Amino acid sequence: MFVLDPTAETPLYGQLYQRIKESVLAGKLPADAKLPSVRLLAAELSVSRNTVEGAYLELYSEGYLYSKPRSGYYVSALGRDALAAPAPQQPPVVKMAPAEVPACEVDFHPARLDQAAFPVLLWRKCVQSLFRQGLPRFSHYADPRGEAELRSFVREYLERSRGVVCDPEQIVICSGLQQSLDIVVHLTRGEQPVVALEEPGYHLPRSVFGNHGFKVIPIPVTAAGMDLELLAASGSSIAYVTPSHQFPLGQVMPVASLLKLLEWARSGARMIVEDDYDSELRYYGKPIPSLQSLNPGGNVAYVGTFSKVLSPALRMSYLVLPHARLSDYRRRFREYCCSVPVMEQLALAEFMKQGHWDRHLRRMRTLYRRKHDALLRAVDRHFGAKAVVLGQGAGLHVVLQLSGHAAEEDVLVEKARQNGIALFPISATRALGKPKERQFLLGFGGPTLQEIDQGIERLVQAWY
Repeated sequence: MFVLDPTAETPLYGQLYQRIKESVLAGKLPADAKLPSVRLLAAELSVSRNTVEGAYLELYSEGYLYSKPRSGYYVSALGRDALAAPAPQQPPVVKMAPAEVPACEVDFHPARLDQAAFPVLLWRKCVQSLFRQGLPRFSHYADPRGEAELRSFVREYLERSRGVVCDPEQIVICSGLQQSLDIVVHLTRGEQPVVALEEPGYHLPRSVFGNHGFKVIPIPVTAAGMDLELLAASGSSIAYVTPSHQFPLGQVMPVASLLKLLEWARSGARMIVEDDYDSELRYYGKPIPSLQSLNPGGNVAYVGTFSKVLSPALRMSYLVLPHARLSDYRRRFREYCCSVPVMEQLALAEFMKQGHWDRHLRRMRTLYRRKHDALLRAVDRHFGAKAVVLGQGAGLHVVLQLSGHAAEEDVLVEKARQNGIALFPISATRALGKPKERQFLLGFGGPTLQEIDQGIERLVQAWY
């Protein structure tokens, strides 16, 4: 008797084929054994004749069965090596009950976005518009730099919003910061591969440059950004900086320091990688000029992303290469294909073309400013003099610094987790060990306004 499951995803004829095949290979059906007729087996299994006939024909075509005219199907004689050895008896697997981990009801991770913020309907219309146009580009590989239409819109947006002066030829559409830095690595590998990174700073550049064999030198961050005297003494050939909103502390590099940094690059034929990761989200004061805008012809590689305002799931960012690096880029990457799908690039180009991008930016600034202000009010109300907030006024996070708390950082993180709060400690952004201060990044993009207040209140309850 072959047992079949009518509720399984595998069709019945496929199940019957597999059952008979296993019986033949295991020796349960010996050579030359006659199988039941199609009509008899179909009646026995309560299935159609086509089901049995389909399984028999498949087994016959693969050589497991042979047929005799007017007699039916028989089991073929297979060699000993074809027969499967009986499976050894495995001891029963005892599944351990997972340790109970309290669910984090409020996640203050600095990279979370509002779940309802993505413009689903508008994005869908842009994609549908592409299908209606029947664009022939869907049958071709993309330009290594990305779609020309999207690069043109990105150039226009950067010029009016960040003062970046560039041509579409200088823009490369990338699948995130990681790929942008990979390109920089290949363009600078033979030029004393020593890179200076902000300390504390974003952890991804440490991994990318380090994995490519670069010597990574952490340069402490002061109130004016990366310490330029230590940078000059470091022997670095590349400096990775976040001058408009230092990650994670939030400082803005003054113009005087920006000009000194540009002079450092010019005097030694060095490169600056300017990561302008959240430039769209500035809530108060005048816009901060980009470093690239102060010296468009200099050796500054400008990096930006659509992840902070639109969606990190799209994996779309952009790299603006210096003019001096274009010929080398073309030589090294002319055989490459763009890693961002053409559909997503053209959908974003349509999104920008129809004016949705600018309107979406305005909505996101309003939304995240409300959350930013709600977080500041909650910290002030619940912590009072027990904590101060650093790096406010921009981006998707602030830094909470506790005043005189003696507990270790990991203890505070665990207490918060036990109380349903997920925290991002600032030690995760440091290469030189934990700081003396107890500092935590509080991301306000993901939680709702109510969750922000409740989360801060529960932090106080967990720690004091």
